[in-house]
Amino acid sequence: MGQALYRKHRPKSLGEVVGQEHITDTLKQALAKGRISHAYLFTGPRGVGKTSIARILAHEINNLPYTDDSAHLDIIEIDAASNRRIDEIRELRDKVYVAPTSAKYKVYIIDEVHMLTREAFNALLKTLEEPPQHAVFILATTDAHKLPDTIVSRTQRFNFRPVEKSKVVAHLQQIAKQEKIKVSDSALELLAEHGEGSFRDSISLLDQASSRGQALEVDDIQQLLGIPPQPALQAVIQLLSGGSSVDLSQQLSQLYDQGYQAAAVAKQLGQLLREQVIGGQSAIAPDVALALLARLIAVPAAHDPERFLEICLLQSLQTPITTQEAPQAPQAAPAKPASVKAAVADVETPAKPKPGSAALDASLWPQLLGALKKKHNTLYGVVRMAEPSFDEDGSLTLSFAFAFHKKRLDEVANRQTVAAIVEELTGQPVTIVCVLDKTAKPSKTPVLLPEEPPTQDLSAISNIFGAAELLES
Repeated sequence: MGQALYRKHRPKSLGEVVGQEHITDTLKQALAKGRISHAYLFTGPRGVGKTSIARILAHEINNLPYTDDSAHLDIIEIDAASNRRIDEIRELRDKVYVAPTSAKYKVYIIDEVHMLTREAFNALLKTLEEPPQHAVFILATTDAHKLPDTIVSRTQRFNFRPVEKSKVVAHLQQIAKQEKIKVSDSALELLAEHGEGSFRDSISLLDQASSRGQALEVDDIQQLLGIPPQPALQAVIQLLSGGSSVDLSQQLSQLYDQGYQAAAVAKQLGQLLREQVIGGQSAIAPDVALALLARLIAVPAAHDPERFLEICLLQSLQTPITTQEAPQAPQAAPAKPASVKAAVADVETPAKPKPGSAALDASLWPQLLGALKKKHNTLYGVVRMAEPSFDEDGSLTLSFAFAFHKKRLDEVANRQTVAAIVEELTGQPVTIVCVLDKTAKPSKTPVLLPEEPPTQDLSAISNIFGAAELLES
């Protein structure tokens, strides 16, 4: 079985460590002067070299050569995540006073030390307060804020940083050359960017990508990492500046149908939008772009990331979300009444449309959309993407071009809501059927919003004057 690249290319000395020179230089000077501390604390994000440097330091303290296969009785590694109880630390405390077998110092490397229990920390504190001369502790953690101050104050603390992107790229180039991996520089830059300053993550991604057995380009890395292509993201931004809500929703659905996760879309969209805002090349207003950037950060943690991202984008749409209403017939100018009383008597209140009077055919569609828009605006945004078909058996078939919209209406509560509104409009029960049809196109029928009853101006006048007769002069 082959060895993982990140293990194969681990540094073997403090001089080989890349990206943490502010730490390695200090440690090398201390070792040269023979100033060995009894306890070190290494903190920082994952994959930046905390454990590797701890192992190197443990060997260099004892003037021992270090390799991946190095194993010495006086260098003890403890995983605090699986040895977190007080009993394990008490056992360590008892053994620490035993002299080293052959080395000058007995070194204890405790990884993920923040996982220890409170009682275990108290037991460790006793040892750190009065350590034997031959004992050295190296504590490593990604969450230093979880450590008691009493522990931190008894150590020399070294804060590890995420490695600069340029240094990660240079290191990946060196590994690719040694391993004879054909990969473009732009692809390595993408790997380094996705590694977020972690050597281990970046090298692991290179190892995974190299298994394809072919020259690696940016498209290959994007496919591996699930990163949406930049042209598709740029299309979303362009639609924000002057597109319609329908086109924007369709573009987003296409990304989902291609397998891209909402969190990945939001992250890459945010990066692209940020670069455009900083460079003064944003297609949308800067204030709108900044507000959208703030909302995109919350997408991965949302209960429904896909729906949340769609809402974020629709809120940033710079063209109004409009719906066409059915044109009203021009009204003839009313004849001048002989008296207010006569005019009041002649005006009839328009009859309200009777519930259950609509037919179950194509004429129902604008009424259904109007009722949904007024009562369930979120659901309206889904249903309007369907192509309706009214069947003779009393069912309404809604064809969606994208699985995302079909999935929403397949939810029992949403389907029941639509069925209830149709029954309210037609007076008869109906079955809602949802199908996926890539050729389906949303109906362009104007939305017919329910009309509010007109204000009865003449009735109000009559009430004010007590229905007195006012004659013309």
